[in-house]
Amino acid sequence: MTIRRPLLAGIAALLLASAAHAASPAGVSPHAGSVATETALQLPGYDRFDIRAKHRSVLVAGSIWYPAAARTYAVPIGANPVFEGTEALVGAAAQTGRHPLILLSHGSGGNMDGLGWLSSELALRGALVVAVNHPGTTSGDSSPRRTPRIDERAKDLSAALDTILADPTFGPLVDQRRISALGFSLGGTAVLDLVGGHFERAKFRDYCKAFSEQGDCVFFTKGGVDFDRLPQEMEADVRDPRIASVVAVEPGLTDALSEASAKAMTLPMLLVGFGAPDPSRAVDVTASGSNLLDRLSNATYEMIRPAVHFSFLGLCKPDAAKLLREAQDDPVCTDPDGADRRKIHAEVIDSVARFLGLAEPVRAGEAHQ
Repeated sequence: MTIRRPLLAGIAALLLASAAHAASPAGVSPHAGSVATETALQLPGYDRFDIRAKHRSVLVAGSIWYPAAARTYAVPIGANPVFEGTEALVGAAAQTGRHPLILLSHGSGGNMDGLGWLSSELALRGALVVAVNHPGTTSGDSSPRRTPRIDERAKDLSAALDTILADPTFGPLVDQRRISALGFSLGGTAVLDLVGGHFERAKFRDYCKAFSEQGDCVFFTKGGVDFDRLPQEMEADVRDPRIASVVAVEPGLTDALSEASAKAMTLPMLLVGFGAPDPSRAVDVTASGSNLLDRLSNATYEMIRPAVHFSFLGLCKPDAAKLLREAQDDPVCTDPDGADRRKIHAEVIDSVARFLGLAEPVRAGEAHQ
């Protein structure tokens, strides 16, 4: 699948306000010595940090999910009028030892907390999950003009990695032999870029001429993007040699991926796609069928069905679909007949954990009563 237009663009301000409230709940002391419920014993830790990146004029917001070793207070991360939140223990002490690290890149118009359902479960399996809000393509700040700068997204992830490795608390916990990158949609594009993918402007121009009704091309057109004058930086080499493996979930722009760079990418890769109940209607990981799997030398492919592109997003609240219809926004809470988003998420979690060699869930409280 390709990238879609910004997630929840029409109600972004409301979502951001709700997210800020969830991160700092009223009436809860940051020094609370215990959590409200016993379920908090089986929650990951969560914290935020600022990233100073040379390629940005502003600080980049970052977050980290990790195996917790102590109890603080439980907060529903990412909760808003559309999506349910994912509970985590804010600021809890981390479990000691060396942990694999996963860099996480959200989709177009998404944000670092929106994939908490995945980050939390990977953290409970022993991983450190580091995510960022990509300026120019995040909730409330998603611009067609800025979206082609996939090089900036990749650099955000490298800068986040620099920051965590230098952090006195989390840096010593990283197993630097097991650093991976995981991205959804435009985030999938970013992680491919991060490991040597070369996206050609001319190929993307030709793609949008041939598939002008695709969501990404429509989004760019509405923003007045000139496909004959895409930013040169889109083709920059931004590879990070510290990345050992990649998971790309329905990555966008893969029609523009050069054949030479696709062949040269030899790192282990997992591609995840969503399809209709009828296998004959299943498409490759882009809407046009770019045959990405066969173009990569060391990739495996997981097809999950019945599901659609937006099934990767969080669990929706009961009235969310109605709210989105009234806002004339994307149907991000509408799954195909027979689909169960919880089961889809469980399949994704199992596939990613198996590919990355993660252990069974590590629950704070089981080993640290």
